[in-house]
Amino acid sequence: MTTTMKKNIASKIALVGLLASSTLTTMVQAQDKALLYEVTGPGLAKPSYLYGTFHLICLADLQITDAIKKAVGDAQQVYLELDMDDPAMMANMQKAVMMSGGKTIKELLSPDDYTVLDNYLKQKMGMGLAQMGMFKPIGIMSMMYMTMLPCQPASYDMTFAQMAATDKKEVFGLETLEAEMAALDKIPLAEQLKGLVDMAKNPEEAKKEFSEMIDIYKAHDLDKLMGTMKTSKFSGGDFSQFEESLLGERNANWIPVIEKAAKEKPTFFAFGAGHLGNEKGVVNLLRKKGYTVKPVQ
Repeated sequence: MTTTMKKNIASKIALVGLLASSTLTTMVQAQDKALLYEVTGPGLAKPSYLYGTFHLICLADLQITDAIKKAVGDAQQVYLELDMDDPAMMANMQKAVMMSGGKTIKELLSPDDYTVLDNYLKQKMGMGLAQMGMFKPIGIMSMMYMTMLPCQPASYDMTFAQMAATDKKEVFGLETLEAEMAALDKIPLAEQLKGLVDMAKNPEEAKKEFSEMIDIYKAHDLDKLMGTMKTSKFSGGDFSQFEESLLGERNANWIPVIEKAAKEKPTFFAFGAGHLGNEKGVVNLLRKKGYTVKPVQ
C-alpha cells in the first residue's frame, strides 16, 4: 500500500467516527442478522459481496472471518464509501472538517458548555478548543469517539484497502467526499454541538454505551444496535428526522454505482452497517431490482 493511501485512510478513520453515531442511529428493521451478503442475479457473471462495517473499533475486535477473506479474495475490485487511494483525498478531508467563514465553535456555545467541552478535550487529547475550535462538530466528535476506545483505533476500511493492495486490486469509492459531507452537514450545528457537550459532561456513560454498541455489532444484531442508538443520550437530538439524507438518498445514489461495478467485475463493497437494512437499505433496494442478496453467516 502506498504512503498516500495509508495517510488517507488514517484520516478517514478520524472523519467517519461520526457514522458510528449518526448513520447507525438511523438504522431500522435490519432484514437479516448478518453483515456479509452475496449478490447474484441478472447481468452478474460472478457473485459480488456487501459488507456492513463499524468504522471505529479496536484491532482485537475487528473480525475478518474466513467467509470475508473468501469474499475479498474472489472479488476483482473493492469499493469503500470513499476512494481512499485518491491522492487529493487527504487535502480534501482536512478542508471538509473546517468551519466555513472563519467561524469557531466558541461563537456557538454558551460559556459554560464551552468550558466543559474545552476541559474534556484538554484532558483526553492534550489540546483544547483554542486549537480545535475551528473544526466542525463532526470532526471533533470523531476524535472524541476515538478517545473512548481502550486502544489505538483500527478500521475495516483500512483493513479492506490493505487486503486489496496486497492482491493488487483497485480500490474505488461509492460516493465523493463532498457528497458524504453534504449529507452530514444537513444535521443542524446546534444538535451536533449538544451531542459533543453531553459526551463531555458524561464521559464514562458515553464510553460504556459505545462499548456496548461495539459488542452488539460484533454479535451482528443490527436490530438491537438500532435500538441502542435510538435511545442514545449522546446523539444530540432526534437524528431520525435526517434519515432520508443520511441513508435513503445516499443508498439510492449508490445502487447504480454498485450495479455497474458488479456487472463489470465481481466486487467487494464495504460501507457503514447502517446502510444495509430497512426498506430503503442497499440490501432491499438491490432485491427490488431483481438481484438475489443472500446473507452469508
